[in-house]
Amino acid sequence: MSELLEKALKAVTEKLDGEDIGASVKFSITDEGSIMVDKNGIRIDDGDADCTLIADFDTVSELMGGELSPTGAFMSGRLKVEGSMSVAMQLSNIFS
Repeated sequence: MSELLEKALKAVTEKLDGEDIGASVKFSITDEGSIMVDKNGIRIDDGDADCTLIADFDTVSELMGGELSPTGAFMSGRLKVEGSMSVAMQLSNIFS
């Protein structure tokens, strides 16, 4: 596992730990790997998800750090969404 993916896992865990999003979400980090969030917890995994968020490491870091809004990242093309847009909107509220 890459050092960047480990950092991303830690950031996602800190941001989402204890949140019940009621769906499965995959953070697909370009050229690094994927982080899955579902009823089984938060872990590095590349399984199927209700919603997949695709971005590079810098974008994910800025989202987790509150430096970039999810809407801004999506509108600028830095964040792509596959699957359930309603789940993505729910996550947007958590990151805001």
